[in-house]
Amino acid sequence: MPELKYWIWLSSLRGISAKDKVLLIDRFGSPRDIYFARDWEYSQVISGDATPLHDKNMDRVGEILDACERENISIVTLKDSGYPERLKNIYDPPVLLYVKGKLPPIDERAAIAIVGTRSCTPYGVVMAERMAYEIARGGGLIVTGLAKGIDSAAAQGALRGNGKVVGVLGCGVDVVYPPANKGLFQDVETVGALVSEYPPGAEPLSRHFPMRNRIISGLSLGVLVIEAPIKSGALITAARALEQGRDVFVVPGNADSAACRGSNELLREGAAVALSGRDVLEEYAGILGGIDTDKELVPLDKEQVEKLVENQRNSASNRKKDTKKVIDNGDGQGYIDLKINRGDLSSNEIAIIEAMNGNTVYVDDIILNSGLTAAQVLSGLTVLEIKGAVSREPGKRYSPHVIIID
Repeated sequence: MPELKYWIWLSSLRGISAKDKVLLIDRFGSPRDIYFARDWEYSQVISGDATPLHDKNMDRVGEILDACERENISIVTLKDSGYPERLKNIYDPPVLLYVKGKLPPIDERAAIAIVGTRSCTPYGVVMAERMAYEIARGGGLIVTGLAKGIDSAAAQGALRGNGKVVGVLGCGVDVVYPPANKGLFQDVETVGALVSEYPPGAEPLSRHFPMRNRIISGLSLGVLVIEAPIKSGALITAARALEQGRDVFVVPGNADSAACRGSNELLREGAAVALSGRDVLEEYAGILGGIDTDKELVPLDKEQVEKLVENQRNSASNRKKDTKKVIDNGDGQGYIDLKINRGDLSSNEIAIIEAMNGNTVYVDDIILNSGLTAAQVLSGLTVLEIKGAVSREPGKRYSPHVIIID
C-alpha cells in the first residue's frame, strides 16, 4: 500500500504524457523515487512541461484508494506480474490499470479487439454479434470499448459463445457509460473484466476515448473493424494497432453506406478481409493454444437477428418497460407472453427457462437450480433476452416470457 499511493499519484497527474511517465519510471526506478526527486531532475528526463510533477498533494490519492476499496476495484501497476506484457510493450502504456472483475491471462489468449461505429446499421449489429460469438466459441478473447452499437453487440456475442470479455473504458470502471448498458457491464464484470487507466468516478470525457483506444489495441493480437465511418474512433484504434504491430481485419460493408466508408477504405489499403470468426482465429492457430477453428457453430436464425437489432435500437426504453412489469406484478410470477418450441433453444437455454419455473428469480438461484456454471447462465440469459424469452429486472433478477412446447 505505501508504494501503491505513489503509482496512483503519478498516474493521476494531468499534463504529463503516458510516454513521459514511463520514461520517468525507467530513469528513477519507481514512482516513489519520482515523487521525492528534485524539481530540476524532471526536465532532464522529459521534453515537455514538468510543472505538474511539482504538485505533491496526496488528498486525491486517498480518495481514490477509498473508492477502490468501497467498489471492490483492484489496481495493477506496470511492474506487477499481472500486467499484460502485450500492453507493456507498446510505445505509451498506462502506468496502471484499474480493474473490476478478474483480468484474464491475456498474454496466453488470442485476444481480438472488435471496434466499429456507435451509429451502426442492422447489418453491422448482426455481424458484430456473429463474429464475436464465433471467435469466443473458437477459443478467442474479445476486447471491446463497451460503447453502444458495434461494441455492445460484440460483447453480447462473446457472452453468448461462453467467452470472456475485457471492456476497456474511457471513464472510471465504476461509471456505466452508456447508462443503458448497465446490465451488460455487470455480465462482463462477472465473466471477465472492466478496465480503465482512469480512476473511480472519472467521467466519460471526449478526450479520454482516443487514449482508451491504444489500450484496446495494445491488449490485442488483432483488431477487427466492423462499420467505421471516415474519421471515426474505430479508425483511430486501427491506426494505433498498426503502429503497435498488430493485425487489422475488416468485415466488408455496403459500398453505398457512410457507416462503412472508413472500414472499406482500410480494405483498399491492405487490411485482411474477415468473413467469419475462423478467418481471424486461423491467423493465430499455430502460435497460441486453446484455439479450435473446427468447433461447430450455430448461426443466428431470422428471429434472433430481428430481436438483436430491436434490442440494440430500443434497449433503454425496453428496460423501462420491464421495470414497470415488476411493479405491476407483485407476486413474483413471470409474464408468459409467447410459446417457443424446444427445438428452437439450446440445452443450456432450456435448463435456464426450466430453472426459473415461471417466476421472476435471482441469477444466483438460476445457477443453483440449473446446475450450469455462472458463465453458461449469463451467456444463456443474454441470448434469451435477445430472443425476447426473458427480461432483465432490477436487483439481478430475470423474468421468463415463454412456455416451452415439445
